[in-house]
Amino acid sequence: MGENEASLPNTSLQGKKMAYQKVNADQRAPGHSQYLDNDDLQATALDLEWDMEKELEEPGFDQFQLDSAENQNLENPETADLNLDSIQPATSPKGRFQRLQEESDYVTRYTRSVPKSNPCNFCRLLKILCTAIILFIFGILIGYYALKKCPSNATSSAMLDLQLYQEILQTIQAEDIKKSFRNLVQLYKSEDDTEISKKIKTHWTSLGLEEVQFVNYSVLLHLAGPSASSVILGSSGQCFRPNGQPCSEEARTHSSQDLLYSYAAYSAKGTLEAEVIDVGYGNADDLKRIQKMKNTTNQIALLKLGKLPLLYKLSLLEKAGFGGVLLYIDPCDLPKTANLSHDTFMVSLNPGGDPSTPGYPSVDGSFRQNRSNLTSLLVQPISASLAEKLISSPNSRTKNGVCSPLELPDNDERIVNMQVQTVTKFKTVTNVVGYLKGLTSPDRYIIVGSHHHTIYGPYGQEWASSTAIITAFIRALMLRVKKGWRPDRTIVFCSWGGTAFGNIGSYEWGEDFKKVLQRNVVAYVSLHSPIRGNSSLHSMASPSLRQLVIEKNHFNCSRRAKCQETNVSSVQIQGDADYFINHLGVPTVQFAFEDIKALEGPSFLSEALFPKRATKIEEMDPFFNLHETITKLSGEVILQIANEPVLPFNALDVALEVQNSLKGDQPNTQLLALASRLRESAELFQSDEMRPANDPKERIPLRVRMLNDILQDMEKNFLVQQVPPGFYRNILYHLDEKTSQFSILLEAQERCKLLASNETLQEALSEVLNSINSAQVYFKAGLDVFESVLVGKN
Repeated sequence: MGENEASLPNTSLQGKKMAYQKVNADQRAPGHSQYLDNDDLQATALDLEWDMEKELEEPGFDQFQLDSAENQNLENPETADLNLDSIQPATSPKGRFQRLQEESDYVTRYTRSVPKSNPCNFCRLLKILCTAIILFIFGILIGYYALKKCPSNATSSAMLDLQLYQEILQTIQAEDIKKSFRNLVQLYKSEDDTEISKKIKTHWTSLGLEEVQFVNYSVLLHLAGPSASSVILGSSGQCFRPNGQPCSEEARTHSSQDLLYSYAAYSAKGTLEAEVIDVGYGNADDLKRIQKMKNTTNQIALLKLGKLPLLYKLSLLEKAGFGGVLLYIDPCDLPKTANLSHDTFMVSLNPGGDPSTPGYPSVDGSFRQNRSNLTSLLVQPISASLAEKLISSPNSRTKNGVCSPLELPDNDERIVNMQVQTVTKFKTVTNVVGYLKGLTSPDRYIIVGSHHHTIYGPYGQEWASSTAIITAFIRALMLRVKKGWRPDRTIVFCSWGGTAFGNIGSYEWGEDFKKVLQRNVVAYVSLHSPIRGNSSLHSMASPSLRQLVIEKNHFNCSRRAKCQETNVSSVQIQGDADYFINHLGVPTVQFAFEDIKALEGPSFLSEALFPKRATKIEEMDPFFNLHETITKLSGEVILQIANEPVLPFNALDVALEVQNSLKGDQPNTQLLALASRLRESAELFQSDEMRPANDPKERIPLRVRMLNDILQDMEKNFLVQQVPPGFYRNILYHLDEKTSQFSILLEAQERCKLLASNETLQEALSEVLNSINSAQVYFKAGLDVFESVLVGKN
């Protein structure tokens, strides 16, 4: 099914010129390509008149032929844009316009001329006057009752304006979110995991959400053992728990509960006595240096979390022959306000979904594979205080305000005995899914995802923030729905289970409904762990949605006394958005408040799940104003995607992201030439197809449906088959904000340091090349289809 948008007759298109005004025009970067400098395409980015008749009748899209001035620029596309200095991290000109005015000749053409005055008697004038008054009153009454009886039809026939957005969002109050949060945090103490799911389902149903249902899956979970793991120092024979506490001391109730969750889910289990080798962050340089000095076979690696995905670093250690890993977070990598030296944490080694049913859903009758562990390594998370004891480092490592990272000298030898105790069990994971059906395009879905607590995992409180925020938006939305309004597209609200064990609930649901989701999902809005700090708003967005998110950030900034620089990036994130980004290629958005110091530190520290006290979230946001801000920002993005006739995605921004990702010391000429052609195609597509469709007077339902189908699926071209463990299959996302290059190319270059051949690099280059070429062909085919429709119509 396609998009069904209301349209007006197009008979007035011929012989008429339209003037348009750009809405919220972004300033163009000085490095934009030469193709936007020609007269025709520059007019689409600036506040100039647009000759609609010429745009609709101009042929030659398939050959990418423009007027004479443009043909000169396109003579050598392979070399025209290969200057890397001209590639700037910019966003494309906005593809949405508003009507400014109709030209005067058009107005006079359709305006009745004033009749000449003729003498008439008084009675005739009185009759005409009375008739006009009666008709006027009758018309008012008809219009009043028509609007009163059919408000939903009138509203759904056009895009919701800003006033309607604000009417919905202004009902969201921080105090309501706070009450919901406090009610939720009381539920994690329940022994029955289904109590939380039942509470969420009941609440959503009471708010009026349609078809709220449980979706259950029986999955293999890797749980903490009956007692905490231990680490014994070989030199002294001292035994320590993961938090650094001696084994001989009786643990307090709260502390012992935390210790049970200090483990790596899906790690191998057993006992290993070996030498501890400090591998730092475990990157290729660290391993190359260590392997020259020591034999790493069956030894224990002392590994810092951060800088690279944990699964990737473990794969390197496994290939190097290590037998075990002691994992910790260096205190120098944490904000000064976060005192976590004695805190333990949990990590999951599961890339996603039920390990016993990889790649297919855990439904009745599915074959179950025996995969109790996903690595041959014994992995044990430990606190920084225990790492200091292993290294024999003094507690005070800060001098003159500078923190000294933990480091074991290369010539020191430490023998330890590590014991990992875990159990595997099949348990039921529950998702709560509710639908608000769209009015004109019910087969197009915007998925909004939060997650709830699983009783078998760590009992942090970020899930309560996530659930309280999604519930607050549902409440505000349903208040408007009860008055007769509906979004154009369907909004699907999901509360996922099993997130801490590898996003199991979302993966199983995605695999279960994969064919439907591939065809119907438009966007995913993530509410995973929205409050991680209180100093900076951090926004993550797919390249195609970046402009929309920047707009919302600017709007929110204008309402706040203190505004930080807009920070919108496309980076790998934690949470249930993983399946939708990596397996469906769905454009994704996430807003979260962070600590500025945490953003400046190494990436991937969020892979550690710390059991937080119930009051921790309230300490960061005591009045829940941050929760309210996240709810309104996310809500406005959801409303705009769900209601705009043309999806607010920007094709040219995807091409710009590709060009920016090819910056490097040794650029590949073939890749740069392909990226130049992709940008050329995206410029034509955004200028010739996206912008006319955004004007209600020129909107043709068939063309809008075709356009939205292309916009919806354009990021799918960048899904690659083979990536290193822990890396995104969607290559548009980077490992962190400090590097802009394609992650798989950077990793392949690093891998060459450990291998004698460059075969891995050639494979990565081929993956990137095929993705760029696929996207270029995709936009070219879209332009060809639009031209065929125009020719047939004319």
